[in-house]
Amino acid sequence: MTNSDKNSASAASVELSTIQPIPLSERHGKPRDLFTIWFGSNIMLLTVITGALAVSIFHLSFLWATVAVLIGNLAGGLFMALHSAQGPQLGVPQMVQTRGQFGSYGSVLVVALVVLMYIGFLASNLVLGGQSLHAIYSPISTDVWIITVAVLSLIATAFGYNLIHAYTKVMSWVSGIILAATFVWIIFDYGLPADFLSRNGFNTGGFLGAISVAALWQLAYAPYVSDYSRYMPKDISERSVFWCSYIGCVLGSLFPMILGILVSICVVEGDLITGIVNMTGGFSSIVIIVFALGIAATNAMNLYCGVLCTLTLGQTFFPRWSPLSGARILTAIATILIEIAIAIYGQENFLANYTNFILMLLYVLVPWTAINLVDYYLIAHGKYDVPSFFRRDGGIYGYFNSRAIFCYVLGIVVEIPFMATAIFTGPAANALGGADISWIVGLIVVSPVYYLMSRTQPATQAAAYK
Repeated sequence: MTNSDKNSASAASVELSTIQPIPLSERHGKPRDLFTIWFGSNIMLLTVITGALAVSIFHLSFLWATVAVLIGNLAGGLFMALHSAQGPQLGVPQMVQTRGQFGSYGSVLVVALVVLMYIGFLASNLVLGGQSLHAIYSPISTDVWIITVAVLSLIATAFGYNLIHAYTKVMSWVSGIILAATFVWIIFDYGLPADFLSRNGFNTGGFLGAISVAALWQLAYAPYVSDYSRYMPKDISERSVFWCSYIGCVLGSLFPMILGILVSICVVEGDLITGIVNMTGGFSSIVIIVFALGIAATNAMNLYCGVLCTLTLGQTFFPRWSPLSGARILTAIATILIEIAIAIYGQENFLANYTNFILMLLYVLVPWTAINLVDYYLIAHGKYDVPSFFRRDGGIYGYFNSRAIFCYVLGIVVEIPFMATAIFTGPAANALGGADISWIVGLIVVSPVYYLMSRTQPATQAAAYK
């Protein structure tokens, strides 16, 4: 049986492993599987909404908004794909591997913040799925549609890794075709306003803000992208893993974002979902249903990895515990119930809350991604003592890595003057006309500082890298 046959044959079986290292005998899959999982999972309404922020929040024209999201996706995708390439080498979830940089207890804060990230994206997706399906079939309430999308997400999470890969492979074709058809329908059937290209304009703060939001969309995958490559053969080409992840995620994100920009430019009054429904006419039901199924696929990925992070937190304090499928499913059920409550009671003022959420997320993810990538590629060169990840004392990595913790806090501190949100705008951001370049500053500062500090690491830890 080939790797491909093995993968498809097991798609309907429940995954047994959770956070344990994947044995070499169970490794399967090909790099192209990473293209489809990241392409298919990104074609959904939340991606469209994120692209629309370049117009609705940052007031850019179609041209400048498109250029901004292109730059942001190309830049952020580099970090996402570099994390993806780590999965086959170590065979463990990304947040378990974080113990190699922060120590067993030192990683707890980072993992907890990532769990909050999953909660935010899960709730946002449930709200969008519920509202969009209600828009095309109003007899069923938004709340019921939210629960429906949540159940679909839960089913895929319960089966695990292989079913999620199979689900997104199908959605790559279905969603890709519908997305292309939506562009054609809007441009040639509905028609664009005569002043389409001249609406709005350029402003520096908005341009940089739109770049940041698009870059964050890619960076937000960094804490779990390698979770979906960890089953792949260890001898697989790292370059292939990188490029398939990069191209899939960038293309899968870019075109829905451009759709969001296009619709937002055209819609003067009303919300984006209503705009999509009106502009696609008789085709709207198919568009919304397919994009809602895309939400369910992405939410399954978020829920799956959020559960892995939760189990990672538990195993940190109970190192002899080796959670299997039962623990994953029970944790997923508890998590989705919390998510349904958050989505139902927090659906008002969704757009403003979502914008603030993703900008705040940017500030805590950037220092972590800088530390992880520098450590993996420049310090450890991809070689870690995996058994130490599962020891209470962290093995050779200890309870805490003061260097990593210092650099993480440093990264957040240096970002503060450059932050630009509705909640707080730093003096540097004010001087730049409201432009938010905090993520760039964080990367530039943290990366070299961590590298220089880590060159003096203890001899026992250095020996593990050889």
